[in-house]
Amino acid sequence: MLSLEEAVERSLAAAALLGREAVPVDGAAGRFAAVDAYAGVSLPDFDNSAMDGYAVRSSDLPNASAGSPVELSCVGVIPAGTHPVDMVDKGTCMRIFTGSPIPRGADAVIMQEDCSSTRGDDSTVRCNDSVKPWENIRLKGKDVCEGDPVITAGTRITAGTIGLLAATGHDSIEVGLRPKVGLVATGSELVEPPSDLKPGEIYESNRAMLASLVARANGLPTPYPIVPDSLEDTVTALKRAFAENDAVLTSGGVSVGDHDHVKPAIEQLGGSLDFWKVAVKPGKPFVLGQVGGKPLFGLPGNPVSALVTYLLMVRPALLKIQGAAEWRLAKRPGRLAGELANKGDRRHFVRVTIDDCGLVRSTGGQHSHLLGSLARANGLVDLTPGTRLAKDDPVDVLLIED
Repeated sequence: MLSLEEAVERSLAAAALLGREAVPVDGAAGRFAAVDAYAGVSLPDFDNSAMDGYAVRSSDLPNASAGSPVELSCVGVIPAGTHPVDMVDKGTCMRIFTGSPIPRGADAVIMQEDCSSTRGDDSTVRCNDSVKPWENIRLKGKDVCEGDPVITAGTRITAGTIGLLAATGHDSIEVGLRPKVGLVATGSELVEPPSDLKPGEIYESNRAMLASLVARANGLPTPYPIVPDSLEDTVTALKRAFAENDAVLTSGGVSVGDHDHVKPAIEQLGGSLDFWKVAVKPGKPFVLGQVGGKPLFGLPGNPVSALVTYLLMVRPALLKIQGAAEWRLAKRPGRLAGELANKGDRRHFVRVTIDDCGLVRSTGGQHSHLLGSLARANGLVDLTPGTRLAKDDPVDVLLIED
């Protein structure tokens, strides 16, 4: 059996970059930058006020206080979006607002709360406090300088990144293409919900579950009709899925039973197989294939195994296809509410919940067919063989939906 690390490496190696496209900045959330982007302007692009108040010379107010105010002559008003022509000379000030440019001669802004004037006389301002040089002034380039990198290639674009891109003059950004992913479920026992079930039949659930996960990774999932346990039907379904997608994700049919047809179907399509056993639990049977230069990821049919193998080995590849620099699952530190143990010979990814306080609890039964405990889980704990963790032990939780 392959180690998980080797399996991930092979999965990543099969994931070739798809290319890139330019998208509007306001529609780029969650995508991965395909190029470095640089600031077209500084932030701020000019010295401006951080407060509503008065632009002053700090040297005019060294000892100003409520008990000993200093009067200044107000020589103008500077609304935001205008450029002041006049300058502040000794003994004068100008009315200013948050974001307004600092006029020549001024080196500080005194807050309006620290000033007063006589009713009907706005030309004389009493300053009831002192200010230090550059107090309440946002200096040009203090945040970002023109030409500074805004985002580097491979970085996920967040709401904050979008704000920064727009503020520095960008209306579009080149990003990695979203992969089209075909979802194929195999098994004669599978039925589309909500059809009536006959004895021995079950509702197929993996495609819907995997489609939601693929979409969270920016993929464009396309579920295909359920494929019965027939080599001919499997070949037909996979041929169509490969023709219409950048990658294909199957569930079921990857083990060694008489009705597991994914592997021979790949070979019949002229493709190749890389590996099919990984030392993890749940999810030992796993196929990595190639057909026409496109990857196939063959997941086990049990839903928990399908989810875990997707998170560990498929999600990284789908992110790499888009040019992502980071593909690992996010982690949160926590502390166990009860004992966890792995008596087996494979790494066990135990389904758990982690709450807002960091307390980690098992979701119950850990068999790979138990959807109830999967639905309750928001994370996984990686237990190596022979591991026993006690209550209150610290653990890292891999988040299922980061």
